Amino acid sequence: MKMIFAIIQPAKLSALQEALRRIGVTRLTVGDAVGFARQRGQDETYRGAEYKTNLLRKVMLEIAVNDDFVEKTIECLQQVGRTGVEGSIGDGKIFVVPMEQAIQISDGRDGPGAI
Repeated sequence: MKMIFAIIQPAKLSALQEALRRIGVTRLTVGDAVGFARQRGQDETYRGAEYKTNLLRKVMLEIAVNDDFVEKTIECLQQVGRTGVEGSIGDGKIFVVPMEQAIQISDGRDGPGAI
């Protein structure tokens, strides 16, 4: 079992949810995230005053998958999350970490069956 964290552009969320559903990944957690990397923020205008925002809005997906779904989930996130043919700075990141245990609260099922 693996836990996949994907930080993506907010505009890509709906398309990614649909693409993940098509490959059989039906459970995920979505949260707001802010941060910066190579983009280093951007200039904004609010009520005529210019200011620099150094934290950009993103969306974080947390997806627990069994080992046989890891590669196709990553491929789906890369293909649908990329902007344009070659992608661009700010498209996001994917992190994959091992998950030792999963327990379903409702019925106590654990291991791969809980996912």
